[in-house]
Amino acid sequence: MKTLKTQVAIIGAGPSGLLLGQLLHNAGIDTVIVERQDPDYVLGRIRAGVLEQGMVDLLRQAGVSQRMDAEGLVHGGFELAFDGRQVAIDLHALTGGKNVMIYGQTEVTRDLMQAREAAGAVTLYQARDVQPHGMKSEQPYLTFEHDGEAVRLECDYIAGCDGFHGVARQSIPAESLNIFERVYPFGWLGILADTPPVHEELVYARHARGFALCSMRSTTRTRYYLQVPADEQVENWSDQRFWDELKNRLPAALAERLVTGPSIEKSIAPLRSFVVEPMQYGHMFLVGDAAHIVPPTGAKGLNLAASDVSTLFNILLKVYREQRTDLLEKYSEICLRRVWKAERFSWWMTSMLHQFPDADAFSQRITEAELDYFVSSEAGRKTIAENYVGLPYEAIE
Repeated sequence: MKTLKTQVAIIGAGPSGLLLGQLLHNAGIDTVIVERQDPDYVLGRIRAGVLEQGMVDLLRQAGVSQRMDAEGLVHGGFELAFDGRQVAIDLHALTGGKNVMIYGQTEVTRDLMQAREAAGAVTLYQARDVQPHGMKSEQPYLTFEHDGEAVRLECDYIAGCDGFHGVARQSIPAESLNIFERVYPFGWLGILADTPPVHEELVYARHARGFALCSMRSTTRTRYYLQVPADEQVENWSDQRFWDELKNRLPAALAERLVTGPSIEKSIAPLRSFVVEPMQYGHMFLVGDAAHIVPPTGAKGLNLAASDVSTLFNILLKVYREQRTDLLEKYSEICLRRVWKAERFSWWMTSMLHQFPDADAFSQRITEAELDYFVSSEAGRKTIAENYVGLPYEAIE
């Protein structure tokens, strides 16, 4: 068996693993990333595209923001459409100057991959049967197979950045974890198309036929979503059916402006809220989707992963530079405070804007009244804006 050594072993070469690796590398802390897929597969995942101010700042700190700053679209607001009207949420004005950035997760991942390669840091793709060991000991390690050879990777700490279905969380004894979960009775049917956006800002639409979202990746590429039943099949949706239904759910003025075209990609994503506590087990730390999932309505999934990365990076920085090992046990507690606030906002946005099949007439009226109250009150709009741009990262002291 081949033996390798590093300071921090990272499972998963998605954006959270790569971002953590880049920050640690820049700080002189050695990392090895182990990924079970190949680079093309990782880049083929179509995911989120709304980056909070905090994540934008973190990418700049990591030195990987050049293309994002050149090509990303800064958005100072978004719109809510319901009852035939459109209400602007002015993020910039309501939060004292904060914005969000429209820049696809695929592009973030590409930038991080290129930076890691340029730095000469090690990423082992197509690693088979990755298993963490000794997580409760002072000498944890990973075993896996790479290029037909058995490998043992010894380290000080393990970062589980391998997603909801990854091995990191599954390797923790079930009795050591508390799981909180809500599965929603609908999914999002999404398409990607090379068409100009219907509106300069994102539009979240509540309609009796179901929720719709008008998003974008650039000034020439759009991402649209429709609420569909949880058991819906993507094969049932031709491009024409999708565009017709989207027009039905948008205010008339927007529907008239909608430019349609052939889809590049079409898929259905289930919606769930999920949190595991604690987010660490000995010397292994769960990051991003390995520890929590949010419905995409609040644009929080990738951004929550970034705040986990920031917390873990700043703790490890103090561990290696100041021997502050007392901070390690605070990782989960610090992360979860922000995670649960983001879970609440994502649940709230989902509850306000979607049609629930089991909702009675009273529940419908309450939802309508609550949404109308929030958008009609400056305090309500400010609450939405503060959560949407992202709550501040907690200082590590």
